[in-house]
Amino acid sequence: MAAILAADVVGSSRLIEADETTALAAIHNVLSQVLGASADQHAGRLIKTTGDGALYEFASPVDAVACAVAVQETVNARASGEPMDQRVLLRIGINLGDVVVENGGDLYGDGVNVAVRLESIADPGGIAISGKVYDELLGKLSLSFDDRGEQRLKNIARPIRVYALSGTTPVATGASRLSLPDKPFMAVLPFTNLSGDPEQEYFADGITEDLIAALSRCRWLFVIARNSVFTLKGRAMDIKEVSRQLGVRYVLEGSVRKAGSRVRVTTQLVEAVTGTDIWAERFDRDLTDIFALQDEITESVVFAIEPSLRAAEIERARAKATDNLDAYDLYLRALPEFHAFTEQGFRRAEALLGQAVERDPGYAEAWGALADCRGRLVVGRWTHDWDADATRSREAALQAVQCDPNNGLVLSIAAWSLGSLSGMLDQAVTFCERALYLHPNSSNVLTNCGWTLIYNDECERALACLEKARRLNPLDPRGYITLNAMGAAHFMENRFKETEQFTRRALEMNPGHPISLRYLTAALAHMGRLAEATEVGRLLQATRWEATHTHLHRPRYRNPEMRELLFEGLRMAGLSL
Repeated sequence: MAAILAADVVGSSRLIEADETTALAAIHNVLSQVLGASADQHAGRLIKTTGDGALYEFASPVDAVACAVAVQETVNARASGEPMDQRVLLRIGINLGDVVVENGGDLYGDGVNVAVRLESIADPGGIAISGKVYDELLGKLSLSFDDRGEQRLKNIARPIRVYALSGTTPVATGASRLSLPDKPFMAVLPFTNLSGDPEQEYFADGITEDLIAALSRCRWLFVIARNSVFTLKGRAMDIKEVSRQLGVRYVLEGSVRKAGSRVRVTTQLVEAVTGTDIWAERFDRDLTDIFALQDEITESVVFAIEPSLRAAEIERARAKATDNLDAYDLYLRALPEFHAFTEQGFRRAEALLGQAVERDPGYAEAWGALADCRGRLVVGRWTHDWDADATRSREAALQAVQCDPNNGLVLSIAAWSLGSLSGMLDQAVTFCERALYLHPNSSNVLTNCGWTLIYNDECERALACLEKARRLNPLDPRGYITLNAMGAAHFMENRFKETEQFTRRALEMNPGHPISLRYLTAALAHMGRLAEATEVGRLLQATRWEATHTHLHRPRYRNPEMRELLFEGLRMAGLSL
């Protein structure tokens, strides 16, 4: 067991590129004369140097932190009197953990790995320590630390509680002009042309520009403009430096390699603060129509990374301390509660979203999610007053649209709420058409609009939307909603075998879901399999059917024959309506 201190120079590559001789001398001075001298005073042992960094071992975490504080005070005081683009600053991470001694004194193991990862997320001029170190400091040093919550560190399986030394405002450098926002900011770096063919440069640039434009249409994601990111083209920069220079949390990078009539495009999405890989993919295609190929790759990348980014943001919100939540974090924390389709989950989500809209009454996505949540409580039959709760869903949906009438997601939620719960089909279809125009490649938009189109007697068009939604988001934890809609669309077209297939797949994801059971019961009855239909009908009755089935009589379907087809199947299975 040892306390490990990991230190690294901020932006060393940039400093060396600007003035190699001066930078190397300054870096050597900081590491040897300042860090090395302080480590000697606090009984630290040098493990290794890494050119622009160093690792030290201490018997006591108190000594390690005292050393780090003395070093940063000296280094930061020096830097404050230097030109911004010449400042040599350190990041320091400290961990207490098990280590293994090998090769004449080198240390390896989890204790070292965590310290290095903590250094990578420390502020310039700051110190980040693990929860183990923090616990050892209590009552021993007169220092204050900010709790930054549990964080996922690169290649570390478990989350690590992180604390940052308070009162040490990060010193600005030439590459750290922007603070890191809580909201999801992303930079798409210019794709690298690895073809050896300068004429392919335009293809790589075209992919970059198309990705920036496409991702900018994701209204919850903030994307750095083309003019800013293209200033970095051709420069070898560390991802963490990109994050600090552009003030972004996520970086998408890639390369293009042409070989004969084939082209390979490789892409990678990185959480830039910790260097954690979130998503990566490779595309191998024929160079038949280069512009169509460019569009295809852009579309595929956007489809793939949107759910990955959303998942990463949810994890980030979970890691934050519960007393430091803004409306956006409350919204993110509510989203996973939808997945299980339980009354308790939806009640928790409703409470979180209620807090979110209180803190930010103009937050369209939170209002939309609140409308969705209230609507799902009605659909799940967890309601004592169907009309009142349907009205509450509709009111939240209309408030969402009022806050942002150009948000495809909230428009699609409003379309679903108004169409399925309130029978306001004309307005629902208007919202649906606009949502599909504004955000045609969102699986959530496509699913919500698919249901709306079913009620509007446009089942084939609904199926096209729903099939696209499944292709875009094949691992969606709420995929049973899409499968149910596909089953319903086939049912209304008298394709009962297909209804059975899709509703059974939905029940595998969410057993006991009333919508799945409803359409499966009616489909089995219409196929003449009355014994099976009666058995499934009993399961449907167990979902508080007797108390809540009367809402089926409300005028939701544009074509009344669609409702009658469903009613006929349910009656054949012995259900009273």
